[in-house]
Amino acid sequence: MTGNDQTPEATGKVADAVQDNWVDRLAPAPARPYLRLSRADRPIGTWLLLLPCWWGLLLAMLHDGRATWFDLWILVSCALGAFLMRGAGCTWNDITDRHIDGSVARTASRPIPSGQVRVKQALVWLAAQTLVAFGILLTFNIAAIGLGVLSLLPVAIYPFAKRFTWWPQVFLGLAFNWGALLAWTAHTGRLELPAVILYVSGIAWTLFYDTIYAHQDAEDDALIGVKSTARLFGENTPKWLRWFLVATVSLQAGAVIMAVPDGRFLALLVAICGPWALGWHLQWQLRHFDASDNAGLLRLFRSNRNAGFLPMLFFAVALLL
Repeated sequence: MTGNDQTPEATGKVADAVQDNWVDRLAPAPARPYLRLSRADRPIGTWLLLLPCWWGLLLAMLHDGRATWFDLWILVSCALGAFLMRGAGCTWNDITDRHIDGSVARTASRPIPSGQVRVKQALVWLAAQTLVAFGILLTFNIAAIGLGVLSLLPVAIYPFAKRFTWWPQVFLGLAFNWGALLAWTAHTGRLELPAVILYVSGIAWTLFYDTIYAHQDAEDDALIGVKSTARLFGENTPKWLRWFLVATVSLQAGAVIMAVPDGRFLALLVAICGPWALGWHLQWQLRHFDASDNAGLLRLFRSNRNAGFLPMLFFAVALLL
């Protein structure tokens, strides 16, 4: 076996996938290219899509002071929907970016540019994931269903954003944090201001973590003319990350204060610790940020799963109180 046989293109593996992930080890060989197309071998994106859903659900339950068996279904269906819609979004992204991905070292091994999946096959896979997710959405109330359908708009626009704006991370934030609105509405039957503030907080969080992520591709993006906040900020990135950190914590704290009814002081005291715990983790990321260390950038980006769990845990404890 030659050295070239071990390249991602030769093995079918994707360059930035998690080492020894379940897709490469356990999935049937015919399914692997499609699961890679959905980023199932890189689960961090599913977590980043799911966590705002769970934030929204828990805050809605705190706001109402009640929990029902249907909330358990919302919790589970958000996880299923996050997996499916993240997969559909990534499939759409790879279809639209197939010519760009082949020119970037980190993405050249993806299924479409590497020839593992044809565009027509990818379109069928996109439709299948979207239809199953839509079936899950139909179990919610009419307001939540409407929000779910509307979420397709930022998902459809995002892959093109880096062609016309230096702020494509904003469009990613609009798409990735939609679950905060959806889960709140699925529980309460209506969209309210605390959910909107939580949503904007999530967008600021996305700007933080995806700017870090985009620094991995900054040199290649400059060569092919792709825009990003990483390229826009350059050496000033730490200053911008600090502003995104402050916005994330302040807005999420505001959402908590508006969500928890008057008189529930202990619940508010516990829940308000969630945004500060998230801020502490983002500050830790900021201290370790090094734009020249691609492996370190990827580690920081992936650590946002743990960062996003922190508010959820405090919200859950506050709900128990």
